[in-house]
Amino acid sequence: MPGEIAHRSSYGAQLLTVSGHALTQLVRAPSHSRRAEAARRLARHSLWLSVAGAALIIALMVAFDMSEIQMMPARGTPGLWPIKILTDFGKDEYVLTTLAAALVVVALVAAARHGTSRALLLGFGTRLQFIFFSVLFSVLVGEVLKYVIGRGRPFVGGKANAFNFIPFNGTEAHASLPSGHAVTAFALAFAVSALWPRLRVFMFTYAVVILLTRLVLLAHHPSDVVAGALVGIVGTMAVRYWFAARRLGFAIGSDGVIVALPGPVFGRLKRVARGASAP
Repeated sequence: MPGEIAHRSSYGAQLLTVSGHALTQLVRAPSHSRRAEAARRLARHSLWLSVAGAALIIALMVAFDMSEIQMMPARGTPGLWPIKILTDFGKDEYVLTTLAAALVVVALVAAARHGTSRALLLGFGTRLQFIFFSVLFSVLVGEVLKYVIGRGRPFVGGKANAFNFIPFNGTEAHASLPSGHAVTAFALAFAVSALWPRLRVFMFTYAVVILLTRLVLLAHHPSDVVAGALVGIVGTMAVRYWFAARRLGFAIGSDGVIVALPGPVFGRLKRVARGASAP
């Protein structure tokens, strides 16, 4: 019994150590010598993306939004139930909860390991943190924009109106721009692709599918989902810079380009996890 109590106490201390390390590494002072170059590159690319995105959004509002939503099936159409299920894979609450649960599992397993096994798990945990905060930050920015812009969803007010704006309205009916699902899906796709480029095609296919479900369900105008994609990508770029400036998961080249550091191999992670759960 005393040995079991000591073991539990030791595990608790290790869990606190792992959790504390995971949090403090995110708020430590940036230390990368090339962070200024990366910051300038981020600002330049964010500006160009925002300008081009804004031009496209305005063009869609003027020329395409009203005609597109009138081509979609009516709300409540029985055959839309698979689309309603599919669209939930881009819901921010579900994505963030899943990522948070994965972070907790990694912390629990890492606390029981030592040496290389723990370092491997912590490295994977850092990458999960990047994905989680990329989605979270982008979603928060999107929610602020929804409140400030106050654009009505399709057919709010009884008719198709691409210019139904009530700024600072704060209701769900006037929270159309940007699309929260598009923000979440594109932030997740960009974050995962930044870490594991081989998954790029799969992740952006997922993001585009989520985007299309929002149009089919008449939850958003085309310009809303384009705005959501823009917020998700630029938000993730900002979080990637934050991590790279602290040497977390990313390196910065002499020209300011941010690239992912080699990460844990999933086969090794599976062996570590099996070792931690073995009797």
